[in-house]
Amino acid sequence: MKYEYNMSKPRPSPPAKLLVSIIAKDEALINETMKALAGRWGDVDFISEVLPFDQTDYYNTELGAPLVRRFAAFETLIDPYLLPDLKHETNAAEMEGVLEGRRQVNIDPGYIVAERLILATGKNYTHRIYLGKGIYADLTLIYSKGGVQTLPWTYPDYASQKVRTIMEQIRRKYLFQMKEELSDADER
Repeated sequence: MKYEYNMSKPRPSPPAKLLVSIIAKDEALINETMKALAGRWGDVDFISEVLPFDQTDYYNTELGAPLVRRFAAFETLIDPYLLPDLKHETNAAEMEGVLEGRRQVNIDPGYIVAERLILATGKNYTHRIYLGKGIYADLTLIYSKGGVQTLPWTYPDYASQKVRTIMEQIRRKYLFQMKEELSDADER
């Protein structure tokens, strides 16, 4: 009698859409930061409108108030494995602009794939998975039942309809890119 195994077969992850959230007191500083990141990571193919960052006062002492935020996504798709390195790069970029011991900008990298939004963080918590190099993956949003769904631990700002709509726009760009990539592979 032949026994059938139902074990999973490891395979590489599909590429992911790199994105960042940039928070600062000044829109010009956000735009300057986006340009610097584009110089490192390639063309930006999505930039959100400027949003007030008023769901929490977590950064006010360090960055000032009132704060604003923009999201940006990059054209080149990445290997999700790179997220810890990208978080270290954004941490270094934040430190380059320190004035009088205070950061002027907060940069949070993450990625979108068809099923979810992952953010990189250096802070451990019950729902976060260690990726290596001191960085954890925060499962922030999932795509289910035809739309963006929050989770019990989703940050209040990411749970807002405005941010969920932005993430859906970025996801649509990602899905279009993946479709084009598959089409190009078929033509080869």
